[in-house]
Amino acid sequence: MKPALQVALDLLDLEKALEIAEASYKAAERLGATDRLRLEAGTPLVKAEGMRAVKELRKRFPENVIVVDMKTMDTGRLEAEMAMRAGGDVVAVLGVAPDATIREAVLGAHDYGGKVMVDLIGVKKPIDRAKEVASLGVDIIGVHVGIDEQMLGMSPIDILREVVKIKDEHDVLVAVAGGLTPESIPDVVSAGADIVIVGSYITKSRDPEKATEECFRAMEGVKIETKRKRWTKEEIRKVFETVSTPNIADAMKRRNVIVGLKSVRPGLRAIGPAFTVRTAPGDRYRPVKAIDMAPEGSVIVIDAGDAPIACRGELATRSAKNRGIAGVVIFGGIRDVEVIRELEFPAFATHIVPHAGEPKGFGEVNVPLEVRGVIINPGDRVVVDDNGMIVIPRERLVEIANRAFDVREKEEAIRREIEKGKTLGEVMKMYIEAKE
Repeated sequence: MKPALQVALDLLDLEKALEIAEASYKAAERLGATDRLRLEAGTPLVKAEGMRAVKELRKRFPENVIVVDMKTMDTGRLEAEMAMRAGGDVVAVLGVAPDATIREAVLGAHDYGGKVMVDLIGVKKPIDRAKEVASLGVDIIGVHVGIDEQMLGMSPIDILREVVKIKDEHDVLVAVAGGLTPESIPDVVSAGADIVIVGSYITKSRDPEKATEECFRAMEGVKIETKRKRWTKEEIRKVFETVSTPNIADAMKRRNVIVGLKSVRPGLRAIGPAFTVRTAPGDRYRPVKAIDMAPEGSVIVIDAGDAPIACRGELATRSAKNRGIAGVVIFGGIRDVEVIRELEFPAFATHIVPHAGEPKGFGEVNVPLEVRGVIINPGDRVVVDDNGMIVIPRERLVEIANRAFDVREKEEAIRREIEKGKTLGEVMKMYIEAKE
């Protein structure tokens, strides 16, 4: 049996969800694969629109399997019956739910000729739990790495390889979800997935019909390269070069933002691990020594007491550029800006002044700084441009990179709707606001 493609319609607006479902159906129809297309009323859609979403999907797509992602945690029979009465074929129950809830959901769904999928998201021992729920009579086991876990770079493939072994003992299908794209789909299919669940790759695509076709072809083993992925630690710099500081600020919920810096050469940005310097106002001794000590690709961040006296100028900038330093941020003064502009070196400061201090030797390097309420630790990633500065704790780099890229994709989707003629208010209802 060829694997099925389940399109997860995790949106807040029903009309947009139906539009995407229509596009996915057209792609499946063109490929002769409508019998392998499943349409999922995702949890956000169910919460925003209720069972109306399920009824509309059933009305528009009478021959396709309709999955209702209730994420049931209690009252298993009640929620299963709600989904079945509205026209659903499969209801999703959480694997962390009590056995009694799962058993009741199975009885309720089976009474209507429907099926139950148990979602293993959040289960601490997913392989053991998969065996337990299989014995409760469920029909589908869903291996699912949630969005928050995806942001940390996690993948469902290793768990999937173990869970599929259960099929030898139990009559169950295995579904897989978690940031899948045409690049990763061949791996989960070869690992034994019966149902491939794809959400944002299709729902956020400029062309959902084409994206659906790519997923089907990937399930057949066709190699397809995409820009849509979850990023790893090794790819972090590439992500931060792609997203804007506003994207990162939104991803961090406006934390660790520093404003009020002046860009010596507007349009340039500095990205890299922070090499920190604390010095007395205008004392340029430690800032100069830091150039020799800072690793290539780092951004030197200098706390000079925010004083309007320079601790950096042309000569130090030339030296930093020769050493491969990615940029400098000074909470204090900088001078010789007309020459630094010609060097095209990313330099930012709170003051541009003509006068400099003396090299007295006070201060220290590679120590934690606190600037305007934001802690900057050595090695934290900093991204600085004309908008301001963002400090990303090094332990959250992979997560914030993925979240920032996700913000960028959402903005692109909103921009496309505006280009079609919708107002921002109308689009926000589709993507952000749940209807009352």
